[in-house]
Amino acid sequence: MYEKKQGQPYYTNRHSCYLLQYHLVLVTKYRHPVIDGVVKTCLYSKIRGIFNKRGLNILELNGEPDHVHILFEADPFTCPGELVNVLKTQTSKFVRQAYGDTLLKKWYWKPYFWSESYFITTVSENSLANVQEYIKNQGTKEHSPTPKQA
Repeated sequence: MYEKKQGQPYYTNRHSCYLLQYHLVLVTKYRHPVIDGVVKTCLYSKIRGIFNKRGLNILELNGEPDHVHILFEADPFTCPGELVNVLKTQTSKFVRQAYGDTLLKKWYWKPYFWSESYFITTVSENSLANVQEYIKNQGTKEHSPTPKQA
């Protein structure tokens, strides 16, 4: 990821100026509540590693036992669909190898972890703070069903 110039809200490189922010939601297969405790810690660590390796900036990462929200910034060369495919493949394999015979065995006896579907949307400068707060509050009593409209 390129650096933002001081005082500027946008990233720049040699030929472009951009600010691409996305809100991604991944849901576990059959919405089983398996993202908890050490599975959650392991999963979030792997997600951060994938984003770091690709030079992408996670603004917020949180969720509930059956889904994960990721608010992130990307460069113009990142294809959101391809990123989702990499995330789901690598995290599923990683978590199943670590906990497939123990913590996940009750829910997944086949090689599943994520649902085939996902949600992704762009986030505007006007809605960024609301989406970020919504993700922060996942799993808490302050959690409301949908982000507030800007």
